[in-house]
Amino acid sequence: MKRWLYLVHRWLGIALAVVMAAWFLSGMVMLYVGYPKLTPAERLQGLPALPAAGCCVPLDQALKAAGLAGTKAASESWRLTSVAGRPRYVFSDGPKRVVAVEAVSGLPIAALADEEAVAAARHFAGGHAARHLELVKEDAWTHSRALDAHRPLHIVAVDDEAGRWLYVSSRTGEVVRDATRTERGWGWLGAWLHWLYMFRGGVVDAWWADIVIWLSVAGTVGAIAGMAIGVMRWRFRGAYRGGRRTPYTGFMERWHHVFGLVGGLLCVTWVFSGLMSMNPWKIFDAPGRKPDRGAYAGGPLDPAKAPAAADVLRRLQAAGAAPRELVWRRVGGVHDVQARGVAGQWVVDAESVHTGALPAERWTRAAEALMPGARIVAEERLTAHDRWYYSREPHTMGGHNERPLPAWRLKFDDPNDTWVVIDERSGAIQQVSTQHRRVDRWLFAFLHSFDLPQLLAARPAWDLWMLGFSVAGLVLSLTGVVTGWRRLQRKGHEWRMRRQRAGA
Repeated sequence: MKRWLYLVHRWLGIALAVVMAAWFLSGMVMLYVGYPKLTPAERLQGLPALPAAGCCVPLDQALKAAGLAGTKAASESWRLTSVAGRPRYVFSDGPKRVVAVEAVSGLPIAALADEEAVAAARHFAGGHAARHLELVKEDAWTHSRALDAHRPLHIVAVDDEAGRWLYVSSRTGEVVRDATRTERGWGWLGAWLHWLYMFRGGVVDAWWADIVIWLSVAGTVGAIAGMAIGVMRWRFRGAYRGGRRTPYTGFMERWHHVFGLVGGLLCVTWVFSGLMSMNPWKIFDAPGRKPDRGAYAGGPLDPAKAPAAADVLRRLQAAGAAPRELVWRRVGGVHDVQARGVAGQWVVDAESVHTGALPAERWTRAAEALMPGARIVAEERLTAHDRWYYSREPHTMGGHNERPLPAWRLKFDDPNDTWVVIDERSGAIQQVSTQHRRVDRWLFAFLHSFDLPQLLAARPAWDLWMLGFSVAGLVLSLTGVVTGWRRLQRKGHEWRMRRQRAGA
């Protein structure tokens, strides 16, 4: 058994030490610089207030112009936003298709020309000079399935302080991603390296997830074997010759052993939790029924019953609100509009403009239909973030997820023990989790970034913890690279000598 431990650790270490070093180094970068994204707050910041005068054509007319009238996509997602300062309807059926219509003229948007993309980006960037770089299907900073409906993407370089590249949808003209000079520069050493994105977008793109999963599996096995060997070979009582606790006399071997004992457990947990982030073999996907969002809505969107954009904007202006985007919804069978602005959000229905909590009966009745055949067995009002429902800094992996408060957590008695969090101000579903996903919360999110709200608030202690053990893991990996290379050199020399003797 010991021999197999040595062999597994030795050869997996030789094969993977460089990858492990890359993961630790890039992980330290990602603590402070994440993969480029356009957060909801950043997107709203780049939009002007929607005008109440002269806007907009009726929804049914816009849906006909988009070619969606009477189709399933016509009831999925409706937004009123702005492109180059002009109001524009955007209709989509989720990640597959998106169609835009000029809200004033009612004309559909065709494929976007380069100069139109530059105009949209320049307006979004507050008038800064901009130039068109290229039209791409996908590049190093747009490996996201959420962007698929908008491809190809125009890249426009903006002459602002952050040196941003703005990615403009060729389908709608919206800015859908930004990448600052800092994100692009550090990103090669951070997210691009950490997620092994050198395997994305090329001939092995289809196998990218499998490559990451199996490298993580091998890294976990190798790290566990190393931990076992390290403990077995350390003299907790007595000492080796010369008073050493470790049997290794070489500088690199000795420090590999020491740092393996100091940071080995964290090395195991970080590689293992990285594996869990990939949801390997869909182990965190709960079987059976999922929440029925259509039942929560109470039916599909209907342009004949939905509030008109012009009326909504007039009422919001009278209330002193300056919305930058409108989103049509249906909650519990009632059509309303969620209006978003930099200063806040409002919900507009047929009767009033809500600035505080929605009438509770609207979303509570709707919530009862969320899980067919299941009952709500517990309700909890959240006024502070906890270990299940919390926000992260915008640059982090989940930093784009909005986690507004106050909110309500509803627990259902279905086989998957489903929990649903609903924003009491808008009635929007903010989070859905099953017992499978709550296991993932610990095996991935906690073990990978120690992201309990109490720990995240304890800075710089959290930074010192993360950086300290990352450095230990990096040293452990680099000493493994050196010792592995030396062993390969020795093996190569022995092989050449055997060939020479055989030839003699």
